[in-house]
Amino acid sequence: MPTSLTDSVEYRSAENSPLILHAHDLEKTVTSGERPLSILQHLNLQVFKGQSVAIIGQSGAGKSTLLGLLAGLDTPTGGELALFGESLGELDEDGRARLRAGRVGFVFQNFQLLPTLTALENVQLPLELTPMADDSRRARQWLQRVGLGERLSHLPRQLSGGEQQRVALARAFVTAPVLVFADEPTGNLDPVTGEQVIETLFSLNREAGTTLVLVTHDAQLAARCDHSLRLENGQLTEQLTTRSDGEEQTSGALESTT
Repeated sequence: MPTSLTDSVEYRSAENSPLILHAHDLEKTVTSGERPLSILQHLNLQVFKGQSVAIIGQSGAGKSTLLGLLAGLDTPTGGELALFGESLGELDEDGRARLRAGRVGFVFQNFQLLPTLTALENVQLPLELTPMADDSRRARQWLQRVGLGERLSHLPRQLSGGEQQRVALARAFVTAPVLVFADEPTGNLDPVTGEQVIETLFSLNREAGTTLVLVTHDAQLAARCDHSLRLENGQLTEQLTTRSDGEEQTSGALESTT
């Protein structure tokens, strides 16, 4: 493994893909009352371009906290973290935002659509941070791809939960990101609608060849990813996955600490 996280972009998986995300000895501690509460402890992770990685765990295990750290939305208490080969610890909040712009998409459990903007305007938002031309046309095309071509002018309150999450999917993929983070994307949806949203998510991800980091408590959903990791007691452990030939294997997404 590298001696410096800034060199991590030079690493390649077995498929010779670049290392997109690298966490080493990551820690997160918060204050609960007057006592420190350790959420993540000496956590290691590496994600290569094009992989889909699920992080599974019970409610309160720290999954969303970990996702926020990996995306540079929050800062760790200890350890090192690199995104696209750049050490997040060396960047301020604005620098981390610039690093994500156009390269990272988000899908949230609560959709996170702006209530006063139409579906089209919500999807256009991330395009304002990128140099892409004709953002209105691009946003329209993505809404059509998720089946909402007739809902362009609708406000979020005029859309069902499933439709709102499909708007969020279009927003996440509209900039052609390298990496998409999805935090419990079906958590607020009924099972039937949730399955439709997941089918759309994985379909878009395959078509775009995007790297996907998915946080969920659903083991069946996690099994659809290339790799599945369990967050428990502040650390990640590899889960057995079944290959197409029926044999079980570990995900190989954890950095060796030896």
